[in-house]
Amino acid sequence: MGQKVIIIIATAILLITGVLLGYVLSQLVLGYLTPNLVTLLGTFSLIIIFGTLYYVLFWEFRRQQAQSSPAARTRPSRREQLEPDANLKNRLISLAGNATAAEQLVNRAKQDFPGMPENWYWEKAIADFESANP
Repeated sequence: MGQKVIIIIATAILLITGVLLGYVLSQLVLGYLTPNLVTLLGTFSLIIIFGTLYYVLFWEFRRQQAQSSPAARTRPSRREQLEPDANLKNRLISLAGNATAAEQLVNRAKQDFPGMPENWYWEKAIADFESANP
């Protein structure tokens, strides 16, 4: 309930700020307001408020979607994410020739595809190695 109230209030403030910003900018363009320090700082502050609220609202929506998505509920445990399957590790080490070469292949996959589960990197390294060395 608390998050919904925050979203409603932030949306209302975002709409009001957007209208005020549009009005001030239109008055500046039409020449009814003189561009002095006060109007420029006021316009700049409206832009900052608008951008911040926009970012916070969409960050909150993304967070709510991540919490409600089925993928978030079926995530592997922290231990599974940090340690690769022993069979995958042994297979890549035997293909690459040694543990150092295997780790380098995995690290390259981690750089190219951040945020994936640990087993995925080892499977990707095995697939890349096998396709490069038929």
